[in-house]
Amino acid sequence: MAGATLYVTLEPCAHHGRQPPCTDAIVAAGVARVVVGSDDPSEKASGRGPGILRDEGIEVSFAEGAGAAAARLLNQAFRKHARTGRPLVTFKSALTLDGRVAPAGGESKWISGESSRALVHEWRTEMDAIAVGIGTALADDPLLTARTPGAARQPRRVVFDSAARLPLDSALVGSISDAPLLVIAAPDAPADRTEALARAGAQVIALGGSRADRIRSALGELGKRGVTSLLLEGGPVLAGAFLESGEVDELRLFFAPRILGGGRPPIEGPGAERMADAEQMLSAEWERVGEDLLVRARLREW
Repeated sequence: MAGATLYVTLEPCAHHGRQPPCTDAIVAAGVARVVVGSDDPSEKASGRGPGILRDEGIEVSFAEGAGAAAARLLNQAFRKHARTGRPLVTFKSALTLDGRVAPAGGESKWISGESSRALVHEWRTEMDAIAVGIGTALADDPLLTARTPGAARQPRRVVFDSAARLPLDSALVGSISDAPLLVIAAPDAPADRTEALARAGAQVIALGGSRADRIRSALGELGKRGVTSLLLEGGPVLAGAFLESGEVDELRLFFAPRILGGGRPPIEGPGAERMADAEQMLSAEWERVGEDLLVRARLREW
């Protein structure tokens, strides 16, 4: 490896974290040149690594154009967490062609096809946490685990449950030994309920303030626990609260070849009063997944 050129997506670190400094390994290997895809915005880094490498006589250059943009996109979760202390939030939903996630009666399971559902389980293995609201938890009794064959890791499950109503016999509580469970409750949630959830093994976090304040505080608490990416699978009310708080970074929407002609939209809340005030996507792309159409749209770049 001596004399080689090393290409990295993120600038090499010079501090001790989960691993020793990258710069030490690069110098020891005798690398002659390092091409960096994107900078590291965290306070511990801030250009220290490239500076150390240059002091050691190693040529360091930063990528530009499409290569740099691609590297930044690969590291979005890390970059947001480094800058804000909060995880990158991806909102996922399955809806009909006329934009509904459930009929008027409320039943909403299996709007999308098998291929789409399998892809969601792959996403879960890549995310640090999955979040739903108590409405979804009560209506669907989900596990929120990654059920991909051979899944190497399970995400933390997060339930926004102001009154601590999550039943002790729910699938979420019953599977705590398989994957951690966090319940975001209000400070005035009944003590007997929060204590019962805690005894069952759930981590109960009490947060007050407005809806937007609670969302940001909850994301901050998750960030402190090392969560850098969150897949938001909650219902329309929780999705609306996240969007209202400005904490949705990406949308992944499965459009299934069905029409309800009524029912619930994927996001509920006050929304924009004028079309001119509607939130603009930075980019959008789409692909066929089985019989469904998957649209990915980014709202923010970090």
